[in-house]
Amino acid sequence: MAEGNEVTTRESTASERAESDTVIRPPVDIFEDAEGITLLADLPGVSREGLNLQVEHDSLTVDAQASINMPEGMEALYADVQSTHYRRRFTLSRELDSAGISANLKDGVLHVHIPKHAEARPRRIEVRVD
Repeated sequence: MAEGNEVTTRESTASERAESDTVIRPPVDIFEDAEGITLLADLPGVSREGLNLQVEHDSLTVDAQASINMPEGMEALYADVQSTHYRRRFTLSRELDSAGISANLKDGVLHVHIPKHAEARPRRIEVRVD
């Protein structure tokens, strides 16, 4: 990501690169405003039970397992998606308040809001006239 953004993608370790054949890195859009960061991740087929969102120190990890239900008596002859395991990890800046993270999963899109600490938010300074 470009310098100055509050969330950056962490470099993959050798073991994560070896897993890349079985783990999908979901596409993510990240937006910043005065209040914080909003992260939108595409996780088709993932239910709330199959989603694990975890913060540890300055790292946010999205780990999800999709369940693709086939109608009884049918079998997939071809599938664009070979794996149903999603994983993505982000490094959080110190300006963000990881204790205030909120998340919502709707229609296969994970919406995560990470607020900024109050002292990192812009504020208006009142100027008095003497």
